[in-house]
Amino acid sequence: MQDPERFSDLPEYAFPRLRALLDPIAPGGPQGSEPVAMSLGEPRHPLPPFLAEELARHHAGYSKYPPNEGDPGLRDAIAAWANWRYDLGDLIDPAHNVFPLNGTREGLFYSCVALSPEQKNGEKPVVLLPNPFYQCYAVAALTSGAEPVYVNASAETGHLPDFAALPEGILNRTTVAYICSPANPQGATADVAYWKSLIALAEKHDFRILADECYSEIYRGTPPVGVMEAVKAVSANPDRVLAFHSLSKRSNLPGLRSGFVMSGAKTIKALRQLRSYAGAPLPLPAQKAAEAVWRDEEHVIENRALYAVKYEMADDILGNMPGYMSPEAGFFLWIEVERGVESCVTLWRETGVKVLPGEYLSRPAAPELGGGDPGLKYIRAALVDTPENVRRGLTAIRDVIGGRC
Repeated sequence: MQDPERFSDLPEYAFPRLRALLDPIAPGGPQGSEPVAMSLGEPRHPLPPFLAEELARHHAGYSKYPPNEGDPGLRDAIAAWANWRYDLGDLIDPAHNVFPLNGTREGLFYSCVALSPEQKNGEKPVVLLPNPFYQCYAVAALTSGAEPVYVNASAETGHLPDFAALPEGILNRTTVAYICSPANPQGATADVAYWKSLIALAEKHDFRILADECYSEIYRGTPPVGVMEAVKAVSANPDRVLAFHSLSKRSNLPGLRSGFVMSGAKTIKALRQLRSYAGAPLPLPAQKAAEAVWRDEEHVIENRALYAVKYEMADDILGNMPGYMSPEAGFFLWIEVERGVESCVTLWRETGVKVLPGEYLSRPAAPELGGGDPGLKYIRAALVDTPENVRRGLTAIRDVIGGRC
């Protein structure tokens, strides 16, 4: 039986790949100590204190099929939060511009499948991806029958992709451009000028922007600008832009699988139609709990304060290390090293600290687009563990890797 070829060149997913790399190696570290996991972006701060009560109060909802378009109360809470957070007025209407998701990965995948046409100007379509990137983007492009084009987001471009520098031939075939701000893994944030320029490019070449803003509520200083702020500022067609948000990072709830996408009414209608055939809405008790979580900001402020301590810890411990870059937002460190994979193995073997090789999140770019693999000389470290474990991990990175960069 012949297997499909469209996924034949996909590498193994990052975390099984990391296990295959490190599991045969005994972790080092102080005798009797547990390994420190800094490889996975799984928040470990306290859950919202009212979550358990909300889930229990609505447990009868497990006896019902959840509505595909989302519970009205949840849509109301999401729209209220989005309009407040980004000062959008009433741009986002809960009935027409919001679609609750079973995790944002679902929406990031389905949106490309639902919205990328089979051809663009008589040619095979292109989906643009920042490089490095969240791996879901590439599979969505391949599933939709498009050619994924990896656009390096390196120090030279401010760790955000410079889509405007692409050849006209690629831009004229582009149907979708993925962009993550705050960026995973680099922590860079798009400003108003960047968003306006990208929207203008999308209007010129007629493609959609899929803005992954899942890390928007973890930042230091000024809140990151959202793409919908730029949509409002330039009176752009909201159907051209999709913004994705999640409770996973904002509220330390990756297991609740609650996210949403906001866009124009036509786009939301198309997404709802596809999921009605192939998707699974979030269970009603989870939607009711998510409604309460989106309506509360106190726990988000407390969560951000905990990350602020870790930002300062990272700056203090790694500030003089070659290759260290203090992030603007998010909870990852993107650290330049001599060799990413070798650094991960050395760190694990000598200290029991687990980080992720940067190349597990990137692909070699085409030669005509500058070539090279922007993740090869990087490691990604997540600041999600307890302060004690984060301190141990950062100190190990400095002492073991810092002198070898």
